[in-house]
Amino acid sequence: MSRNRRPRGGDSDIRADAFLITSGTIGRVAIAVTRRQALGLRLRAQQLGRNSGTVADTAVLDIGVQDTGTDGALWALAVRGVDHPPADDLATVWTIRGAPHVYRRADLPGVAAATAPFSDADAGKRIYDASRPLKAAGIPNLVALDRVADAMRSIVTAPMVKGEMSARLTAVMDEPYRRFCRVCDAVHLYEMPFRLAALRAGLELQAGTSPPVLQPVPGLTPAPDVPAHLDVVRAYLRLLGPATPQHVAGYLDAPVKDVKERWPDDATEVALDGERRWLLARDADRLDDTTPDATLLLAPFDLYLQARDRSLLVPYAERAKELWRPLGRPGGVLSGGEIVGTWRARKAGSAVTVSVALWQPADRAAICEQAERLAALRGLRLTSVDVGD
Repeated sequence: MSRNRRPRGGDSDIRADAFLITSGTIGRVAIAVTRRQALGLRLRAQQLGRNSGTVADTAVLDIGVQDTGTDGALWALAVRGVDHPPADDLATVWTIRGAPHVYRRADLPGVAAATAPFSDADAGKRIYDASRPLKAAGIPNLVALDRVADAMRSIVTAPMVKGEMSARLTAVMDEPYRRFCRVCDAVHLYEMPFRLAALRAGLELQAGTSPPVLQPVPGLTPAPDVPAHLDVVRAYLRLLGPATPQHVAGYLDAPVKDVKERWPDDATEVALDGERRWLLARDADRLDDTTPDATLLLAPFDLYLQARDRSLLVPYAERAKELWRPLGRPGGVLSGGEIVGTWRARKAGSAVTVSVALWQPADRAAICEQAERLAALRGLRLTSVDVGD
């Protein structure tokens, strides 16, 4: 598995102490970016409200589209103009934060390289408490992930439900890899090594399966180098910038040190509300481009809502708390370049109702159109749209 290769395309690593040097400035004054410009840049980069598009030209597939919940990846693609992507063009794998993400199938070798831990310390951070018994047993975290992947590869030779695969895996792995789970009242592997080793083993998730079904991807091996468009640090800056290394590290669950070591040479320093941040150089000239004024229902785990500077998106603490609930979080209503409320969809038989709670006025006709589109994507009949203030 390629772990620490540079992305193709001319990027090179910089030292962590390079952050002590002011760079990417005009006349030694950092480029000032307003909140409105920053949000507009993200909206355009993520193609939100685009009328039509393809799998090939959809930017969020470079970093992966999280497929959590009923309205996951397919709805995220739909609000970016890709309503019915060819199923064979997409693949679902466990990657960032151990969550299922959808990518272009053709990109899987590059994705396997791009989303692998940067270092052993990074692997330890990503697998959380599973690293403690490994350390006590003298097993490096990356070695452990490779051992789990080898076992998974030998077990899953045809589609297999996660539970069956987990039971077989537990039977062949020894004590440092296993734990007693109170929820399941059983002994099995720690969850994060299980998830993060799956792609290393060449396994994908069958789309739309619950519980998940894993299956081998014939011939999948990681790319020797990370393609530039799949490099996760660059992708975060491109799609969720301006950002800091801490923002990127939080998104990846990676150590800040590892992110700094992979910071792009063409990252330009800017000042956003007095905070030092960075953009890719090419984006510094696009801050004032026109942003489409779309009204959209964003899924709870849409990439736009995954930025690690939540207070920039929603400056009011009570509203942020409502949007980013720890459990059962709603989706966000985007209108006029702002998150202006939350929404939920409830299915009953072959019908669905959509309820919207607005914090400020929004285009209600556009909200209803979005609800109709959501119902059609689910193959359900829309019974009502309840919009409250």
